[in-house]
Amino acid sequence: MSTRTLPAKNEYYGTKAYWKRYSEEGLEESFDWFKSYSELAGLIHELIPDKSSKILMLGCGNSRLSEDMWEDGYRNITNVDYSNVVIEQMKQRHGVLRPEMDWQEMDVRNLTFEEGTFDVAIDKGTMDAMMTAKVDVWDPPQEVVNNCNQEVAETLRVLGPQGIFIYLTFGQPHFRRRYLQRQGTELEIKALGEAFHYYLYILRKRTL
Repeated sequence: MSTRTLPAKNEYYGTKAYWKRYSEEGLEESFDWFKSYSELAGLIHELIPDKSSKILMLGCGNSRLSEDMWEDGYRNITNVDYSNVVIEQMKQRHGVLRPEMDWQEMDVRNLTFEEGTFDVAIDKGTMDAMMTAKVDVWDPPQEVVNNCNQEVAETLRVLGPQGIFIYLTFGQPHFRRRYLQRQGTELEIKALGEAFHYYLYILRKRTL
């Protein structure tokens, strides 16, 4: 992402209009929030030992995460984003080399998949984009709360009985736990890094 496409205010990350910026970028441009796949591969292997798992990438953007995972043997990946521009770009970029990957325009708050479709869902910065409004992080507005809760609810709905939701963020547990903890799940939190921490939230569905 070039500096010319950065928003004037952080809260613009949470608007659909801002993400039209993809139309200003070339097919080979990419941007990854937080850590790269090379830094996460060990954890991904541990959390997703079966490389045939059906994986849902939430708010894929033009990140190279799906591409890197595909190259590492994860060939069953569905990518969704609510920017039709970036979805079309990614189809063009990967259609020949990675034909198994699926790209669909879709809002993470309103997924159109059937219940229990996926084994794993991954969010690397998408929920954070919905939290960038200029608000008190200790007391966010109801719209932000609703958006985040809806993403998690929809994600859990489309995951199978043993499904895992993996969420990477800089958001500390006292700001994120409220959206993730819910009945019928188990939440594990890993702090990554030393001086500056990222957090990996692992939400597992429990079979009752």
